[in-house]
Amino acid sequence: MTQTEVEPVRLTIVVDAPIERAFTLFTTRFDAIKPREHNLLSAPIAETVFEPRVGGHIYDRGEDGSECRWARVLVYEPPSRVVFSWDINGRWEIESDPGKTSEVEVRFVADGADRTRVELEHRHLERHGDGWEAVRAGVDSEGGWPHYLRRYVDVVDQDG
Repeated sequence: MTQTEVEPVRLTIVVDAPIERAFTLFTTRFDAIKPREHNLLSAPIAETVFEPRVGGHIYDRGEDGSECRWARVLVYEPPSRVVFSWDINGRWEIESDPGKTSEVEVRFVADGADRTRVELEHRHLERHGDGWEAVRAGVDSEGGWPHYLRRYVDVVDQDG
């Protein structure tokens, strides 16, 4: 039995920033973009770290020093795109099998000198196996990627 590919979650926004700044703010200020309440640790989150390189991770560090590595940086091509894994299953637990994780690609496309179109695609959701629907529903809900992108717009506007 082959698994059917599920339609990706796709979102697009435009920010008032040149492409280099838009990319840099997304990666260096990810701590301000990811909501603290999105937490798989047993302690409150002190910071979210985005390691800016292929092979790096995105992880939360708890106030108690604990860490939760919930994504791996798969592609890092400033200023045009970044791709990272989504290592969280449908029970909102860390998935350690890379074959059962989905991918998030964020593309940055210049829209004039001072504006950038940001295209987010969360794909391969079917790789999560049983429970993939919960992952898709979560990341596609108002509290998922739309919430992250609204926070990203706030970061860009505050940095302006």
